[in-house]
Amino acid sequence: MYEWIKALHVIAVISWMAGMLYLPRLFVYHCEAIAGSVQSETFKIMERRLYRAIMTPAMGVTWLAGLWLIWQGGWMFAGWLHAKLALVIVLSGTHGFFGRCVRDFANDRNSRSHKFYRLINEIPTVLMILIVILVIVRPL
Repeated sequence: MYEWIKALHVIAVISWMAGMLYLPRLFVYHCEAIAGSVQSETFKIMERRLYRAIMTPAMGVTWLAGLWLIWQGGWMFAGWLHAKLALVIVLSGTHGFFGRCVRDFANDRNSRSHKFYRLINEIPTVLMILIVILVIVRPL
């Protein structure tokens, strides 16, 4: 059962990360659309569906499967895991921030520039790299 849950965890992580990397790119382009335009309304639908139908369920499955793997694998006291969990908490906070951005765009209240979203797009990338290194190399 452990290997099946691990496979589920990896699938969920890939799905979550795909959204975490794509959603800020949508924000970059949405910034350039005129509020109320057909283009802006299309971005709103895309952002909402990506966040609610893919990213949030994938994050939930990632957490549930990951916690099960920790418990079953006896990893509770591994240093690399504590560092990984800290980074996953930051990633989850970034997910929540993206949710707030989706709401701001939905209500035509975005106050940030496309440059901000280009920069913020790097956060999930850096976190993903660090998390993968911790899981594969286990330096701590």
